[in-house]
Amino acid sequence: MRIIAGSARGRTLRAPRGTDTRPTQDYVRESLFNILIRDVPDARVLDLFAGSGALALEALSRGAAEAVLADSSAEAAACARQNAEAARVAERATIIRADWRDALNRLAGERRAFDLVFLDPPYRMTDTAAICAGMAERGLLAGGALIVIEHGAGAEPALDDRFALRDARRYGGGTEIHFYTYRGGIQEHA
Repeated sequence: MRIIAGSARGRTLRAPRGTDTRPTQDYVRESLFNILIRDVPDARVLDLFAGSGALALEALSRGAAEAVLADSSAEAAACARQNAEAARVAERATIIRADWRDALNRLAGERRAFDLVFLDPPYRMTDTAAICAGMAERGLLAGGALIVIEHGAGAEPALDDRFALRDARRYGGGTEIHFYTYRGGIQEHA
């Protein structure tokens, strides 16, 4: 696994051991970021279920302003921190070891808002709608924020009408990615 493009291009990333983390494959990540080419520069990024941090670190490498990487696993959080240092983007990366609810509560307390959100939970976790609603209710989404949800085939998110489907892609290995634009919010990108 490596950073595909940008300032950290070619840097090798390590993944946490075990089967709890399923890193996004390089070819899927490359395709994803080709789709997001206009959304990444200067974005404030949130990567929930960050695992190795590959998605947020790729965004930072490609010009995102800052990123918060959250994961409940101590090993994943340590791995993401090491990867951020190896990619030389650690000064723009905040690593949080917390489950998604605690991470959202902490970020709401800090009055943070994000332009680009990556949700790549374990495929057995199918209720991403609750996470998206939680982000909206806590004021964590800037107006027009883009939410990218990676999930298993056939488990399309059922988000409420605050979120508009922008695109959907299917990849090999049973991976699907849905892109939603947040229609609410009054916060402006700083």
